[in-house]
Amino acid sequence: MKVSKAPPMREESRIYVAGHRGLVGGALVRALRGQGFGNLVLRPRAELDLCQQRAVQDFFAAEKPEYVFLAAARVGGIRANEAYPAEFLRDNLLIQTNVIDAACRNGCQKLLFLGSSCIYPRDCPQPIREEYLLTGPLERSNEGYAIAKIAGLKMCRAYRRQYGFDAISAMPTNLYGPGDNFHPQDSHVLPALIRRFHEAKESGAKSVTIWGTGRPRREFLYAEDAADALVLLMQRYSEDEPVNVGSGQEVTILELAELVARTVGYEGEFRLDPSLPDGTPRKLLDGSVLARLGWKAGTALPQGLLATYRGFCGTDFCHSPFPR
Repeated sequence: MKVSKAPPMREESRIYVAGHRGLVGGALVRALRGQGFGNLVLRPRAELDLCQQRAVQDFFAAEKPEYVFLAAARVGGIRANEAYPAEFLRDNLLIQTNVIDAACRNGCQKLLFLGSSCIYPRDCPQPIREEYLLTGPLERSNEGYAIAKIAGLKMCRAYRRQYGFDAISAMPTNLYGPGDNFHPQDSHVLPALIRRFHEAKESGAKSVTIWGTGRPRREFLYAEDAADALVLLMQRYSEDEPVNVGSGQEVTILELAELVARTVGYEGEFRLDPSLPDGTPRKLLDGSVLARLGWKAGTALPQGLLATYRGFCGTDFCHSPFPR
């Protein structure tokens, strides 16, 4: 079936941002409003549980959003992924299945599904191109989350081909920024390091333990930059293939720890703990598709870290979304 490609969003378009209280969803709301899109449809989880199929169908039938940014997900770092693989697989499958299906059934013009760079094989050639998907084994520590995200990408493709639904997918690298989850164990590496170094500075601790060997290399992208890229894709991209969203810059975990320590003002020592997991050895995305659309990241890591740390100091995002 031929895909009915949606026209560009207009200022009056009804736009639903699923997960608007999360890191990426919040950045998307700010980006959309900053570009003049004021007719946003937003629902907190207390009002709309995206894991509940009937509630999601009723919401779409009533609100009829024209464009959907699917940024809602259960996310977390290595420890959380290893501790709660069932929740990561189950909840993400439910969220994306319910939203994609309801959007298609209720006349949504276009949907952007937010995946993750963890969908790619653990030992992928670098930088990672979109066609490397499913060419090798996944990283074991986040397999449940990755499989769910792969299923979401495949669902978008299937709905495009069978129903002509203009559903596209974006695969962002490691995102960070104000509004992140700073839980010391269940969060991702960058916010966890900010929390750990801040508390060490406040308590006068002489050393901070860094998980793993410090050798893995990671690419980081400021959430506000990611949001700009996602709005651009919604406006100008309508193809079957997913699109990588990254900064093109990478650092080792040890280099990241040093940069975070300087940002926080911690002057103690680091201790690496090789008994704790490293995760994927290297993960750098090829951003050629977005580059051809004229996009590039605008926030350097030191600048983004400073803004993130200031946000941490002013707001309490130190919760864990997982049971104890």
